[in-house]
Amino acid sequence: MRIITVSREFGSGGRELGKRIADNMGIAYFDREIISAVAEGSQFDESYVEAVLDRGMFRDIPVTFGRSIANMSNVSHTTQKIVAEQHRIITEMASHGDCVIVGRNADVLLRDMQPLKLFVYADMQSKINRCRSRAPEGEDLTDKEMAKMIKRIDKARARTHAFFSEVRWGAKEGYHLCVNTTDTDIKALAGILADYAEHWFSK
Repeated sequence: MRIITVSREFGSGGRELGKRIADNMGIAYFDREIISAVAEGSQFDESYVEAVLDRGMFRDIPVTFGRSIANMSNVSHTTQKIVAEQHRIITEMASHGDCVIVGRNADVLLRDMQPLKLFVYADMQSKINRCRSRAPEGEDLTDKEMAKMIKRIDKARARTHAFFSEVRWGAKEGYHLCVNTTDTDIKALAGILADYAEHWFSK
């Protein structure tokens, strides 16, 4: 089974890269679908589920705490339910066949399925430019404000990842390949990485 997980810094283009890799390989792609499925399964509002998983998880808990879904006594019952449902959904999606899964700590949650783990990053100015090009109409953040937002989101991702893994989020030891998208054509890069993935899974 060919499973690829894509962890990424906010604004690095990891979501687009993951989708293009999936398209190149002709396999399933999961991203927002995970949030929708978790919301349905846990019977919470989709925006609330996203807030808990992206911003609200474990914000008052030290990053050294836990490392296990089973060790969640200090986490609210609601968060436990949402996290457990996310784990179930991601595992179920991956078990159906070849796929690319973006974010959601899938690299850790699916470790027993031996996925190809990618981490996508870029320099700050590239991330700011990408975020600005995709910003909703009327949003007018300065570069300083944009950089602060990016750092805040990535800090939340790192903290959530730390709950499940002893390997620091973004550390090269936790991934098979770290990819810098700074000044890079995402479409061309996706083709190269799809070929790399095919070779990796064939060994």
